[in-house]
Amino acid sequence: MSLRRLLKSHLAPHRRAIVLVLILQAGQTTTGLLLPGLNATLIDDGVLLGDQSVIWRMGGIMLLVSFIQVVLLTVAVWYGSEVAMAFGRDIRRDVFDQVTRYSTREIGRFGTPSLITRITNDTHQIQTLTALFTIMMITAPLTMIAGTVLAIREDAGLSVLLFVVVPLEIVVTGAIIAAMSPAFQQMQERIDRINAVLREQITGVRVVRAFTREPTESARFAEANHRLTESSLRAARLMAAVFPAVTLLVNLSSVALLWIGADRIEDGSTQIGSLVAYLTYLLQILLAVTMAAFMVSMIPRAAVAAERIVEVLDTESSVEPPSTPIRDFTRPGMVEFQEVGFRYPGAEHPVLEGVSFTAVPGQTTAIIGSTGAGKTTLLTLAARLADASSGRVSVGGIDVRRLDQALLWGAIGYVPQRAYLFSGTVASNLRYGRPDAADDELWEALEIAQASGFVQSMPDGLSSRIAQGGTNVSGGQRQRLSIARALVAQPAVYLFDDSFSALDLATEARLREALEPRTRDAAVLVVAQRISTIETADQIIVLEGGIVVGQGRHDELVDTCPTYAEIVSSQRGGETA
Repeated sequence: MSLRRLLKSHLAPHRRAIVLVLILQAGQTTTGLLLPGLNATLIDDGVLLGDQSVIWRMGGIMLLVSFIQVVLLTVAVWYGSEVAMAFGRDIRRDVFDQVTRYSTREIGRFGTPSLITRITNDTHQIQTLTALFTIMMITAPLTMIAGTVLAIREDAGLSVLLFVVVPLEIVVTGAIIAAMSPAFQQMQERIDRINAVLREQITGVRVVRAFTREPTESARFAEANHRLTESSLRAARLMAAVFPAVTLLVNLSSVALLWIGADRIEDGSTQIGSLVAYLTYLLQILLAVTMAAFMVSMIPRAAVAAERIVEVLDTESSVEPPSTPIRDFTRPGMVEFQEVGFRYPGAEHPVLEGVSFTAVPGQTTAIIGSTGAGKTTLLTLAARLADASSGRVSVGGIDVRRLDQALLWGAIGYVPQRAYLFSGTVASNLRYGRPDAADDELWEALEIAQASGFVQSMPDGLSSRIAQGGTNVSGGQRQRLSIARALVAQPAVYLFDDSFSALDLATEARLREALEPRTRDAAVLVVAQRISTIETADQIIVLEGGIVVGQGRHDELVDTCPTYAEIVSSQRGGETA
């Protein structure tokens, strides 16, 4: 069972604290069970006989016992809460660490909204159960067992009611709880769905407005919201039914006990104090059953959440670190593709097939082709964000599958197709790959990336705030800041994935001119759509349907590669030179 496995593995480090909590809970429960007996003595030997000394003595003892119970309970809840919070923290840490090791394949399989839900909402469900578990694990069963024994000792004749009511309460609550598991499973799936819809709509709000699709998107959200509401209401109704059912049984059993007890007092079979004590024990027992039922009612939802978390923890990344990693390059800065092929799981056709070329330091290798030709995939394989299905990708003369991952990623400056900035400041984003970079180095990188002008015009310069995703700067500014971030890292290999698309031609020309001295000792791979971006490259790789259909310089390819000549012609109004 996934829930049991998570509890066993993540509560083990807190074993001593849990034992302490159990001892404290046992102590406070025991003191609480002493009170009804003391109260019975106070009534029978003090109040009914008018003995003031007994009343004061027993009253003092009850106050002392109550004080001890409160102290023990307070300390137990304190440590129990610490255990539960640490338990949730450890699960979030482990799930996050696992997700950060995933390749693009695993991220795509689960989906970002689902992973966020698993790290936050699902973990919270298990954490809540753990908090209840530490409080009720000893209290409920000890109260039921010891309370039953003490109640029978007070008056065995009344115990027939006890043996009817308690099993009846267990059956009723058990039947309700059994219906909860499928409801909670459906609810968690629909939380994933509404998160996915929300993320799409918030991220794509400009597209929604541009195409006046607000009514359609509102209807789509309303449907997801309605379906989640239905599931939540069903689960909530089942959970809410537990307490009225228990309350009804408690009230009926109290009335029945007083009815039967009154007859036994009349015929002298029992005393008033014993009846009051028995009634208190009965209420304590039924309350313990209710507590246990409440805890058990949380188990189905926590079990569903645990299955989803364990699924993430058990899914290994398709990009596995080498068992004996190589921690040095043979030929720094060189990137080689040797008969490389790549196919997504279950896909009919490969994305790449038989791709071979070499990018050497000091040269620029450009990759061009139609949409879906596999250009971005090539850079993904070079950075080992995914592994080739066949062939070999080498960086620095070593197969990327044998390289230490930190060494590989530290040697690569990757500027993705979709420029992304993190919340923080301009400086914190630029220092992402090299935290110790000086301000002068940041300004130098900004100057090369043609970004120094707009950063200087910002209110706080390098300390200016950047919103999550860089939404408070334009697309072109995001691209230039992303390029500057790669430059600050001073890598041996630069991967530019269509990183100049949001720039005007003049800015792009200045940027490429400024880049040349900085990247003179590094290999540069550029994916681009514009001929003007790549025509001065040392070699151009032309992809069509995942296959290399042309390789060479611009002038050569215009004459020898029809695909390239067609691209040039389409961008230059029929001219190919």
